[in-house]
Amino acid sequence: MIKKIEHLGIAVKDFEKSIAIYEKLFQTPCYKIEKVESEGVNTAFFQIGESKIELLEATKPESPIAKFLEKKGNGFHHVAFETDNIEGEINRLIKDGFELIHQTPKDGADNKRIAFLHPKSADGLLVELCQEKSE
Repeated sequence: MIKKIEHLGIAVKDFEKSIAIYEKLFQTPCYKIEKVESEGVNTAFFQIGESKIELLEATKPESPIAKFLEKKGNGFHHVAFETDNIEGEINRLIKDGFELIHQTPKDGADNKRIAFLHPKSADGLLVELCQEKSE
């Protein structure tokens, strides 16, 4: 079951510049910077009340973020929803006819297991499912 919006992802070309802008905007430092090798991105997270913002910078020219930035430039990239049973959500969505980019969860940033739905299945929106990794 989807519990809440976990974070909003924003693709950025100039990571350091964007971090500085968002730190000023939110009046708080980013709480984590992390490289996710499998996705070809650097991530920076901001906690704003119960919400999180994730900045995404491409680390390889063939990464999905690099392709997104090439086509669209800086901007909103995805919405991530938290679940407490990512495998169950993946199975439910497949049964309901959604196309997934990842049919099994993989490791993501910020101590999460993740899977993405294809945008054509979600009315043009890239949707990420995420679940906190258990210890």
